Amino acid sequence: MADRYRSFTGTAPGRFLTRRLGLPQPAALERRALSGGLLHLTAGPSGLDLAPVLARTGLGPDDAGRPAAVVLDATGVRDVDTLAEVHAALHPVVRSVATSGRVVVLGAPLDPTDHHQAAVQQALEGFTRSLGKEIGRGRTVNLVRVTDADVLAAESTLRFLLSPASAYVSGQVIEVGAADVPVTAPDDQDLPLAGRTALVTGAARGIGAAVAETLAGRGARVVVLDVPGAEEEARGLAECLGGSALALDITAAGAGERIAAALPGGLDVLVHNAGITRDRRLVNMPADRWSSVLDVNLASVLRTTDALLAAGAVNRGGRIVATASIAGLAGNAGQTNYSASKAGIVGLVRSLAPRARAEHGVTVNAVAPGFIETKMTAAVPLLIREAGRRMNSLAQGGLPVDVAETTAWLAHPASGAVNGQVVRVCGQSLLGA
Repeated sequence: MADRYRSFTGTAPGRFLTRRLGLPQPAALERRALSGGLLHLTAGPSGLDLAPVLARTGLGPDDAGRPAAVVLDATGVRDVDTLAEVHAALHPVVRSVATSGRVVVLGAPLDPTDHHQAAVQQALEGFTRSLGKEIGRGRTVNLVRVTDADVLAAESTLRFLLSPASAYVSGQVIEVGAADVPVTAPDDQDLPLAGRTALVTGAARGIGAAVAETLAGRGARVVVLDVPGAEEEARGLAECLGGSALALDITAAGAGERIAAALPGGLDVLVHNAGITRDRRLVNMPADRWSSVLDVNLASVLRTTDALLAAGAVNRGGRIVATASIAGLAGNAGQTNYSASKAGIVGLVRSLAPRARAEHGVTVNAVAPGFIETKMTAAVPLLIREAGRRMNSLAQGGLPVDVAETTAWLAHPASGAVNGQVVRVCGQSLLGA
């Protein structure tokens, strides 16, 4: 459904009226190409050699004084005095960042032996989240924690955050650790998933279909999995993508074993997207509405992941990306079942990620969508829908492609250093952490 309010604010009368009334003025988000160069700043001493990484982002140096992106290296900030250099570096340039521009702050892991360093590095989180809420005009602000030794491992993350693909990702803190294998660029940057097999559950429509299309566009052979009732849609999408369809109830006994049997060459990317809602307040919620949501959204993810890992069906170097939700992080009235299931996904990721990489060479991460414009949200009552759209720093809903692009970054062969992360795709929702 079209966002008529955003369209109205793009007109001269709309700009005048909303400005006078103090209403949100959402900017059209740039999802194709950022316009402008890259400004690289430093706060505190730094040992990072970012030049090779930033040179591969596709953004040249900023020569016009209106950068499309700003990268502030604050990894050397270790005390309150050097923290002041963050303000000194960004204060003069924030106003000049282009519409739909990007600000990425690089921080260091918190040092458990130095409480001064830990304090000011934690302060960067409050700083970036606050800047994201005030910067406006479709611009995003994110914090990436990286070490001197692993700066090359952060390349895929920086390329994503400094690109149009991250249009609806803001106010996030992403930790980049050591890669499981040496980071090497794919032979074809435009087709990084060439030669890889990806399976997406719940992929016949909506966000799942967008994920399947995006992964296929990156070169993956995509298996479109959905329930038997959606088999026709799944097969139609699979044919368009040059992939295959698998009609399967993900909650059925032995679903994981059936997937493994259908893919003798194994999987390189597993995307758990299938999910349902059965909303009702707890006092009015019968047991079947609770159990059906928990079975689809959480129990099936646990069972199939366990089965596929045990069978060695997720190849080494593989990626598992599960779908959480901001409802699982912040809670939502009338959704105790859904919120519980999505919070469970967060727990799964945090617990399984280190073991899966150590034992299987596989990373485990999650995306947590906020208000995304789909047929489901189009059916939400008008006032609730408008509140969902406006209650984020970008003052608008996201698109399925925003979730898909974030998934594609986590699935990238060079994203092996990104593990155990839950990345919200919510325009920096005002709900939750």
